Amino acid sequence: MTDPGSAVAGHGEPSPIRWGKVIDHASCIGCHACTTACKSENEVPIGVTRTYVKSVDVGVFPQARRAFQVTRCNQCEDAPCTVACPTSAMYRRSDGIVDFDKKACIGCKACIAACPYDAIFINPEDHSAEKCNFCAHRVDVGLEPACVTVCPTQAILIGDLNDPESRVANMVNRQPVAVRRPEKDTRPKLYYRGAHQATLDPLAARRPDGGLYMWSEQPQGDHEVGAGHPDAHNSSAAAVLSYDVSHKAPWDWRVSLYTLTKGVASGVYLVMALLALTGQADAGGPLWSTLTPVVAGLFLAITGGLLISDLEQPKRFFFIFTRPQWQSWLVKGAFIIAGYSLVLAVHFVAGIAGGSFFGPLTVVGVPLAAMTAVYTAYLFAQAKARDLWQNPLLPAHLLVQAALAGSAALLPVAMFVEPGLVPMLGRILAISSAAHLLMVWGESTLPHVSAHARLAHHEMTSGRYGAFYKVGIVLGLIAVAAPVIGPVAAVPALLGLLAFEHAYVQAGQSVPLA
Repeated sequence: MTDPGSAVAGHGEPSPIRWGKVIDHASCIGCHACTTACKSENEVPIGVTRTYVKSVDVGVFPQARRAFQVTRCNQCEDAPCTVACPTSAMYRRSDGIVDFDKKACIGCKACIAACPYDAIFINPEDHSAEKCNFCAHRVDVGLEPACVTVCPTQAILIGDLNDPESRVANMVNRQPVAVRRPEKDTRPKLYYRGAHQATLDPLAARRPDGGLYMWSEQPQGDHEVGAGHPDAHNSSAAAVLSYDVSHKAPWDWRVSLYTLTKGVASGVYLVMALLALTGQADAGGPLWSTLTPVVAGLFLAITGGLLISDLEQPKRFFFIFTRPQWQSWLVKGAFIIAGYSLVLAVHFVAGIAGGSFFGPLTVVGVPLAAMTAVYTAYLFAQAKARDLWQNPLLPAHLLVQAALAGSAALLPVAMFVEPGLVPMLGRILAISSAAHLLMVWGESTLPHVSAHARLAHHEMTSGRYGAFYKVGIVLGLIAVAAPVIGPVAAVPALLGLLAFEHAYVQAGQSVPLA
């Protein structure tokens, strides 16, 4: 193993070790010894991998070749997985190795959504997140990682990037090397020498028809990443994947549904607070004083149930509160929801006690309801892997959706409790539905920031999730007619919003990263 040495810093103090890795694809023969050694050393179950060798067939017979890429964690200097993790289960050591603590993992999969390199997976045996951690347990006792030890051509090299005498630092500083997805600004410390662009760019090589790879058949289900556009690529090279591993999107229908239930929970309060503040609704009436916190609380409880059920370690959900990592928007969102729940409980008790208009409580409740509606935009933004979600208008869009969902949920309740509010709620539903459709149209027609975003948008509007998207648009148009058709508009409004959210959430995860 390359001796990290002790590069001297400015004041005579040795600089800390900063581990880096170079994959020399001029030497790699694609033997998969690194994959096998990693599985053996780290007891990685069948069906998942910490490292694997992807292969791409480039060119057209007889002028064709097979190019390899050793794929694993990039040990990023600015690792998005550590920022997104709510419990610091993913963390960066002082020597630059990004490691994980399985005892702290709640299985929220935020790290998977955040990683631009698709390097993290859920272990099917212990239901915790893991990935390549540089064989930290071996490095700490002076040994090489298992993959380095077994590589027959010495194509995998490690060393201290702070030591100018190390071979890795010399190669990185003096030879042409590349990193994957540099536009993500994660500053990866995994460098590729001599790798073909068709292997580095996950969109450059098309997927084989029917998911038929060299040694395997990959599943083609709705939750499989990359299954929906086998011919989509952004390279002029004739390249086709000949071997890959299966990739699944981390967040399923429960996250799609959560966006709707959370929108209802926050929107009900925001809409009724607006009507009460402007004198449109009776501040002492049953709809505002008791039914609003009941409806909002019910949908907030459903939201919490969906989020906990989506965890791989649901019994550890309280770790978010007992060991919070405050950069994570999962943590911030959990505390926002908890604060909003407390406001709703106090509001209900005060309403039962005969209070009229709860001014001080509303001053706290309105901002918490608004933050409950919009925090998901910042949670999605931390998923740096997914370009479709990197939308600066998403907070405003979620606020509009909350008004849509809240007014739709209130319409049938108001019809029986305070019929005089039905026309006003119908107008709010029509306006918010029109604003939602206008924002969807704007997001669909503006140029996309990357090929990744363009392909995700294609999946949402015309690909695997196009049916949900189109149903959502049609039902949204019906909801615009709420002042005419009355409370019945609540059904198409809520179903249409759910269909759109499902298309948006799932399509955002559909583009391959590796």
